[in-house]
Amino acid sequence: MNLLTMNRPGFWKSLTAGHWKKLLVLCLVLCWLELGFPQRAYAPTAPTFTTFDFPGSVLTWPASINPAGAITGYYIDASYMSHGFLRAPDGSFTTFDPPGSVYTQPQSIDPAGAITGYYLDASNMQHGFLRAPNGSFTTFDPPGSVLTWPASINPAGAITGYYNDASYMSHGFLRAPDGSFTTFDAPISHSMRPQSINPAGAITGSYFVPLFTSHGFLRAPNGSLTTFDPPGSFETYPYSINPAGAITGYYHDESGYHGFLRAPNGSFTTFNVPGSVYTLPSSINPAGAITGNYLDASPSSHGFLRAPDGSFTTFDAPGLYMRPQSINPAGAITGSYNDWTDHGFLWSH
Repeated sequence: MNLLTMNRPGFWKSLTAGHWKKLLVLCLVLCWLELGFPQRAYAPTAPTFTTFDFPGSVLTWPASINPAGAITGYYIDASYMSHGFLRAPDGSFTTFDPPGSVYTQPQSIDPAGAITGYYLDASNMQHGFLRAPNGSFTTFDPPGSVLTWPASINPAGAITGYYNDASYMSHGFLRAPDGSFTTFDAPISHSMRPQSINPAGAITGSYFVPLFTSHGFLRAPNGSLTTFDPPGSFETYPYSINPAGAITGYYHDESGYHGFLRAPNGSFTTFNVPGSVYTLPSSINPAGAITGNYLDASPSSHGFLRAPDGSFTTFDAPGLYMRPQSINPAGAITGSYNDWTDHGFLWSH
């Protein structure tokens, strides 16, 4: 039987009851093959929560996760010294310290596995570092710096953060992939705190003016700077910017601390996790999913995931205090939780 035969005049009228029964069975089988397997293959999976600690550590604090699932952060050893770690996607650990470091704190990892952060030397001076994917180190300080605090690295290897000068005034910096520096400040600022840089080189963070009022800023790739505050805010703390230029963080008004999403066009959406007293976002991924923590009335701290459609999922570890820090493009979240000491976690769904 073929399509030409089936289209012949009178064919369908010639079918007997037995023929119709066979065709019905065939249709049911085809429907099962077409619909049954895809439904099982794409069925949603339950979230997984993995706890981890660097071997022998007394405290583990993850800071950043990249698209492959590699995590960086720091741990405190039994001598209460701080070291950097890299947790590979398979769960194996590598420890590291820049040459001369007595205290290492990684802050950010890029898609290739390059890591930036800061370290203290034996003279208690704070410097920036870049750890390449092959494990080699480059240490750096912006010109005139007496303290360097890198915060974020993008896929091209550009790094942002802030530094203090000899007067202990803090300024923003951008370290280009070739190692050159650009410094920047907001109007009448006496303290810049860049927090995040996206693939295009746009930077967000906060700055302080006299009387310690904090405002948000966006520095465009061309160097132009826009300041912003959600309506009603008297303190604004942006923490993360995604490839599209959407920014998340939190702000403080008369009623407490609230999360915000600043769209690329500059419009604001305020949000609070249901049942929260304070909502404190920390990271946004390319799809617009946001993670952070919130405090309830007890007060206890819990993790949350805000989906791009605005719906919330909350999660907890068997501890007292949740601190989600970073979300990758797949929606995997890392951070720490406290049960009288700090442990790392990886939450995925």
